[in-house]
Formats: sequence, C-alpha cells, structure tokens
Amino acid sequence: MASNTPVCDFGWQAVDFELEDTHASRHNLASLRGPNGLLLMFICNHCPYVKAVIDRICRDARDLQALGIGVAAIMSNDPVEYPEDSLENMQRVAEQLAFSFPYLHDTTQAVARAYGAVCTPDFFGFNQQLQLQYRGRLDASGRLPAGPHVRRELFEAMRLIAETGQGPREQIASIGCSIKWRA
Repeated sequence: MASNTPVCDFGWQAVDFELEDTHASRHNLASLRGPNGLLLMFICNHCPYVKAVIDRICRDARDLQALGIGVAAIMSNDPVEYPEDSLENMQRVAEQLAFSFPYLHDTTQAVARAYGAVCTPDFFGFNQQLQLQYRGRLDASGRLPAGPHVRRELFEAMRLIAETGQGPREQIASIGCSIKWRA
C-alpha cells in the first residue's frame, strides 16, 4: 500500500541515534553529518518504489557527498515478515550497487519511530545545524524511469540547503511502501 510523507516540519531538530551498518560499523549523527548538512533516507530492499529509483538515489548521494553533505540510508522494516530486508540481503544490495553511503540497520525500529518515517523511500534533508529543511520526493518520475529532463528535486533541494542552510518552501511529498512495523 502506498503512503505519502507529511509536509516538511522546517527546523525540526534531528534526533541522535546509534546504528550499525552492513559492515558492523557503528554510526551516529556526528559521524554521518557532512560540513554542509545531512541526508537520511529510509529505504529497504523489497519495496518496488525503492527498486525503481535506487540507481538515481545512488547517483544523487555521490553528487551530494561531493558538495559536503553526509548521506546515510536506514532500513527499519521487519525482516521476519519481509526476509528480502534481512541484514544479509542489505549487505548484498549495498555491495551490488556500490553504495557510497552507510546502509544502517534499525533493528528495533526506534529510529524510524523517532523520525516519524512513514514509507520507503522517505527523505530527511538537514542543514549544518541538523535542522530539517527537506521532506520531499526524489523527483517527479516516481516508479517510472526518469526522462532526460526530469528535475532532480532532492538533489536541488539539498544543494540549496548546502549553500544557504534553507530548503525550498515548495516541496512535494515522497510516495512509497509503508514502513513494515513489527506486530
């Protein structure tokens, strides 16, 4: 079932956490943030919305990292009910796609709850002070292949945040599969 993210709560302060990535390295906000901001993405392996855009997510992540923005992905789904989202499959996906960012495992789902994540993909763009400035979509193509003239909305918003500390006032919600909560 498709879910949309809520409107950006400008200035909301990022909640600190500590999670392991697919290489068993531990990360928190201080280790993830870049000098110009931080992009946290709630994604998973099984979601058709994520599968459709993962190449564009990887491209934008590399381009944003070059602008001094830290990037990390968090997987919060219940891997018991959704085995494709297991740690082993997270490791496989991160390696196959050569993620340039840590892929973090939210085993307790506490981080997804603290952030109010609702779907995959769900993007949280923070400025240098870790204040929320973007909660929109990747681009207008959704699950379709992106045409040559599709605006890179997430990239453009994060570049603006890196340059000014402020996100665009006009944002269009992301859409994706709902987070798969434990019973």
